[in-house]
Amino acid sequence: MRKIFAAVLSVGLLVSATPSIAAPCKDAKGKFTKCPPSAPVKAVRCKAANGKFAKCGTPGAKPV
Repeated sequence: MRKIFAAVLSVGLLVSATPSIAAPCKDAKGKFTKCPPSAPVKAVRCKAANGKFAKCGTPGAKPV
């Protein structure tokens, strides 16, 4: 019974602590601010000499 209670208590503490860690963005004065949006990383695609998409490491492939 004690093991079950300890497990439930530890899971409850982890779940309740998560929102406070979610947005750690602060300004220079130490006040919490909205975090800047992170730009999605655009994948680099390459085309071969014949105009078809190819891996960027192949000879003759150029980034589009």
